Amino acid sequence: MSEKKKKRKKRKKKSLAFKVIMSLFVILLVLMTVGFSSIYNMLGKIDNVKIDSENLSINYEEISTYDNTENIKNIALFGVDSNDDSTGRSDAILILTIDNNHNKLKLTSIMRDSYVNIPNHGMDKLNHAYAFGGPELAIQTLNSNFGLNIEDFVSVNFSSLPQIINLLGGVQINITEEEVNHIPTINAPGLYNLTGEEALAYSRIRYASGGDYVRTDRQRTVLNCLFSKLSQLPISSYPQILSEVLPYLKTNMSSTEILSLSSKITSVISNGLIQSRFPKDDSSEGSMIDGIYYLTFNIEDTKKQIMDYIYNDK
Repeated sequence: MSEKKKKRKKRKKKSLAFKVIMSLFVILLVLMTVGFSSIYNMLGKIDNVKIDSENLSINYEEISTYDNTENIKNIALFGVDSNDDSTGRSDAILILTIDNNHNKLKLTSIMRDSYVNIPNHGMDKLNHAYAFGGPELAIQTLNSNFGLNIEDFVSVNFSSLPQIINLLGGVQINITEEEVNHIPTINAPGLYNLTGEEALAYSRIRYASGGDYVRTDRQRTVLNCLFSKLSQLPISSYPQILSEVLPYLKTNMSSTEILSLSSKITSVISNGLIQSRFPKDDSSEGSMIDGIYYLTFNIEDTKKQIMDYIYNDK
């Protein structure tokens, strides 16, 4: 592939990392700014869409084998790659869990290339579900494959996310010697306060050791840095940040429903953010099927691991 084609391909690929980051970031930001009298009107800037709650494939009988699941709220976060009016693929797929049973806030990453059954579409990559049927089918696919009870979602499709990082004053990240060559403005390993553009480059590193697996770890590193930065910001700065970010979001939750989540998150946010990624390395492998790369794995083992992590905190 020529250098010109490579550059064109890179420009077409939005940063998965930043789509992930902003999905979580905005939810936390909204929930932490409930004290502002203008918050209800500000939430009106979010694009609100409807999904059929009866078509989400929630297996209540299976979930009932775990205790007090009513105290665990799961929200799907989708980072969507779409350059036009098309639905786009969800290149970032996460689950934000507000766990009031164990007083924890959890973030679960699901690998986008996971080979799963998409209802009415057969076996395919997980990230294709959003393209086939929008957030409703994407949630249905997560629930049916992994035994979850997701009813709500937030998706984000950004064309220029770095300015959001810049709005927060950057993020501090330790750059390794191997990563230096992938960030044009960095000349040596060490701890740096990365600008939005630099954090974007860091999150997009694909060809260093570990490939997509380590890239996912880098995305979670940026998430943690943003989470810490957010917690240190003065409350007075939130309205400006919300005004910048909210118009880029899409959700099925009403302003009232979003505000009601504040009571659930208040008791867990101080404990920080717990993160995990599935499928696990030791139970998955890359496979070529009909000339296409997929991440294949033992679905039953992974399903139990995810359910235990979300519902039992194992």
